[in-house]
Amino acid sequence: MKAMILAAGLGKRMRPLTDHCPKPLLPVAGKPMIVHHLNRLARAGISEVVINVSYRAEQIVEALGDGSTYGLHIHYSHEPTPLETGGGIQKALPMLGEQPFLLVNGDVWSDYLPVPTLLKGNDLAHLVLVNNPRHHPEGDFALNQNRVSTQGTPRLTYAGVGILHPALFAGKSAGAFALAPLLKQAMGMQRVSGEHFTGHWVDVGTPERLTTLESLLTHGANHKEMLCCATYLSSPS
Repeated sequence: MKAMILAAGLGKRMRPLTDHCPKPLLPVAGKPMIVHHLNRLARAGISEVVINVSYRAEQIVEALGDGSTYGLHIHYSHEPTPLETGGGIQKALPMLGEQPFLLVNGDVWSDYLPVPTLLKGNDLAHLVLVNNPRHHPEGDFALNQNRVSTQGTPRLTYAGVGILHPALFAGKSAGAFALAPLLKQAMGMQRVSGEHFTGHWVDVGTPERLTTLESLLTHGANHKEMLCCATYLSSPS
């Protein structure tokens, strides 16, 4: 299975840190944030990774090269202007092929990756969901008996990690568009499965949360409680 890392965003919420550095290259625990993703993908046995790039793309390409340093082969999908999540994935589909692929948002951190066998039957997506962080208390979707839907309780938050089938994008015109409407359409057809992950997960969307992740990775177990309280994880209601 191939993997795609979404890394084309402008990083506006991270300013001023991203004024001169793309968000994927911001350092955390001694290495760029995106390198943590690459190392985890390599440990999971994935060898080919597609990264979409736009803002300060040349810095990302120069820093990561062809991926051989990480035991990977990296393909770059260049976007002159960011195409949002859905449009960016669609543009990269020729590099991803016709089989399901692992999708990872570049601005999240997790110590978990789903395995390809979790996408079954005629499902179009398998999503990893987490407890709602304090900055997103209403959540995104409901999960019942491993099926994801737009309605119902308990509400959980999409972790930015999942497995997608290219057929999810069938018939979609090229251009900038979000991924969420396609997922919701597939949920309406009962073609999205999911799982509830309760381990470490951080939405690294602001400088404050980047600092929280730095503390977690630098100090480990001593900061587990701090992570849970500060970043991740009021229980869903």
